[in-house]
Formats: sequence, C-alpha cells, structure tokens
Amino acid sequence: MIPFLHLGPLTLPTFGLMVGAALLVSAYILQADFDRRRAQLERIPGYASQRDEGFLIIGVAGIAGLIGARLYHVLESPSEFFANPGGLLFSRFGFAWFGGFLGGFVALVILARRLKIPLLEFLDICSPTACVGYAIGRIGCLLSGDGDYGVPTSLPWGMSFPNGVVPTAERVHPTPLYEFFIWLAIAAFLWHMGSKSLRGPKARGEIFSNYLILTGIARFLIEFIRINPRSFLGMSNAQTASLVSIVFGAVLLWRLKSQFHALKKEHRIVEHIAARGDVLQPEYHKPTPECPHPERWHMYDSMTAEVEVLDFLKAIITTIKPELVVETGTFSGLSTLRIAEGLKANGFGRVITCEYDAKVFGAAKERFAASGLAQWIEARNESSLEMKVDGRIDLLFCDSDAPIRGQEVRHFLPQVNPHGLILMHDASSAMKTVREAALQMEQEGLISVVLLPTPRGLVVAQKREGRK
Repeated sequence: MIPFLHLGPLTLPTFGLMVGAALLVSAYILQADFDRRRAQLERIPGYASQRDEGFLIIGVAGIAGLIGARLYHVLESPSEFFANPGGLLFSRFGFAWFGGFLGGFVALVILARRLKIPLLEFLDICSPTACVGYAIGRIGCLLSGDGDYGVPTSLPWGMSFPNGVVPTAERVHPTPLYEFFIWLAIAAFLWHMGSKSLRGPKARGEIFSNYLILTGIARFLIEFIRINPRSFLGMSNAQTASLVSIVFGAVLLWRLKSQFHALKKEHRIVEHIAARGDVLQPEYHKPTPECPHPERWHMYDSMTAEVEVLDFLKAIITTIKPELVVETGTFSGLSTLRIAEGLKANGFGRVITCEYDAKVFGAAKERFAASGLAQWIEARNESSLEMKVDGRIDLLFCDSDAPIRGQEVRHFLPQVNPHGLILMHDASSAMKTVREAALQMEQEGLISVVLLPTPRGLVVAQKREGRK
C-alpha cells in the first residue's frame, strides 16, 4: 500500500487525498440532485434558489463530519486520549464512521434551517451523496493501510499491508474494498428512490430512513470480519452504533409510511403535485393485449388520464364544437383545463365538472383560478350521481371512481345529445369494471361502443338513438 506520496519536498498522505476526492465528487453529485429537484425546491416558501448549494453543503458538512469522526475515534479510548490529547487530536490517522455521521448530521440540520428546506426532505437529498463520499473515503483507508482491514483470510482476493500505517504481512480481508462497492450500490439504490419520488408521491424522509437501515446493516455485518475490539455485548463500538442506526431508521420508516398511507391516495397525489408540480413521465400501466407498449404514452400521475388522451380531449372539443360538456371526476383539473382550452379556441361553450372530495376540489379550484380559463369552467363540489344539469349534454366524459362510471352514464344518458359523444376512461382489459359496464349498456341497446387501445383504455360511445 501507499500511505504517503512523496513529491520532492512534499509528503502527502493518500488518506487525505482520498478524503479530498470524496468531498469533491460528493459536491458534484449533491449539486446534480439539487438541480434535478430545482422546480420542486423553488415551490418551498422562503427557499432562495442557489446554483451552488451542493458545494456549500459538502464544504460545511464535510468539515463537521471530519471533526466528528476524529473526536469519536479518540474518545473510543479515553485513557490513551488523556495521556496524549494533542498528539491524538491532530494525528493524520484514525477516523470513526459513526462520529463522522453525527458531525455531518448536526451540520445538515443547521444547513436545512438556513436554506429553509424541510429537514426530512433535505436529508433525503443528501443521503445518496453521503454514501458516495463514504465509499471513496474507504479507498483512502485501503491505500494507507490504517488498520481498517479485516481478519486473516485464504480467499484469493486477500491482501497484505506490509507498508501500511498499521502493517500486517498476513493476507487479510480488504474490508475497505467491500465497503466501497456496498456503499456505491446503496447510493445507486437511494438515487433511484429519489428519481421515483420526483415522479410520484413518496413519504418525505423515506430515503433517509433507508440510508440509516442499509448502511447500518452493511457496517454491522462488515464488523464481523474486522479486527476492531469487542466491547458491548460482544459487539464492537461500530456494531453498536450500526444497531442504533438500524433500529432508529426502521422506527422512523414505519412511522413515516404509516402516516403517509393513512392519507387517501388522491390526497397523496394532490400534495405531490403541490410540492413538485406536474411531472411528465412515461406511462407505467402494465401492457395489455390491445396496448402492448404503454411506455410509448406519457402521464403526469396515476389518476389523471394519459397526456395523449388529454390532447385527444381537446381535439374532440375543437372538432365537434360542443356547447355543454359534463365531466365527472375533476381530480387535479388537468383534463378540465384541456377541455376548457378547446372551448376557448371554439369561442363558445362551457364545461361543468364535479369532484366529491373537498380537499381535491379545493386544489383544482386554485388551479382553475390561476389558469386564465376559469370563465369556461363551472366546478362543483358534489357527487356526480346527485349532480343536476340543465340543458342538452354534447359531450360526457366520465373519469371518477371506476365502480360508478356505468351508473354515471345511465344518470346523464337521457340528457345526452343523440349525436354527441360519451367517453369513459380506464376501460382497458386490465381494468374490467368500466369496460364491462360499457359493454353491458351496449348489449342493452343503450349505446354503441368503440374501445380505443390506450394504456388505460378509453371508451368512445354514442347513444344508439343517434345511429338510427
């Protein structure tokens, strides 16, 4: 191994160089995470967008982590520390992972308050970066041979450290390498979780909880082949700290998930939209015989119609020129706005839309008010099956709770223009409730049905009366 690099009169410790590299790489990764969340973060009241948050955070948290790692290490052996406090404090060797975690965590709490980002969300952002920084730092331990290696082994990848800071001629487990690869794998997993949280609702703090659990498990297991002394119940200090991390992470995750799933699905999505906006992404509905490639379509969330269906709605409005459109199931209001855009292009007409859930309705009303299209929209907070509409309905779009969509069509059918259209969303072969309701009405001679092969399925129907 190479504890030091000698460049003329300069002697550079390789551990320090790798710590520097870890901080630099971590800063770039953290900045990338901030950049991909930029639109989301700018929705936080009081947050002042900066283009260099990642470097600021890593600089402050990195220094705090190094101080914490150093203090924790020297205090693990109090008698040695008090015998030579200055020498141990300012030594270039000996840093404890858990101490670094505590020091960095305290710094992150302070930085979260300064940047006005909710703490759990801030910790979610920083978790993948923390894994990468730790992984690169472990290569510094490997190069310096500072005693972080494992017990003797006969495995072919065993290594000896005859020139290390803590030398050994025996072939031992290269545990820093193990940790390097494990922590990078954890970082990749947490980064993927972050990507999913941008696309759809996730409990705030879930990524950080997984960081605590996964890194705790990894370090706890690695310690079985490390040479660290055992102290508490036959465990090393690092194992004890890891166990605390696992338990705390598991309890936090359970509590966060319980609170998250206590919310209605509609409310979770509405809150996600409020925090992150409408996120365009590939449709993830499962393939069906009629639509084997759903990924070719696009979506904003799991409860709003596919983007292409929204565009289709607007196209229908500008094509058939309806005077009265009725929509059931306003939800986020995106489909209502597409209809209103078509009405505005026509220069006449209105859409009456209803949403039973008061919280969801309130969010949609705010969207309508900010859209500039409110004059074309009449929004009601009521049940579709109790809604009374005056006049002839030229287009009926049913997109509320799937079990009642057939009832909705029957409820409004007497008022539907014989030459108008009826649309029923979520009618794929994988979502049989709406599909079967439409086909049953066709069998009864009430409507004529065409099934469009979109990912979630769309019924386009007309009253049978209009085909005579």
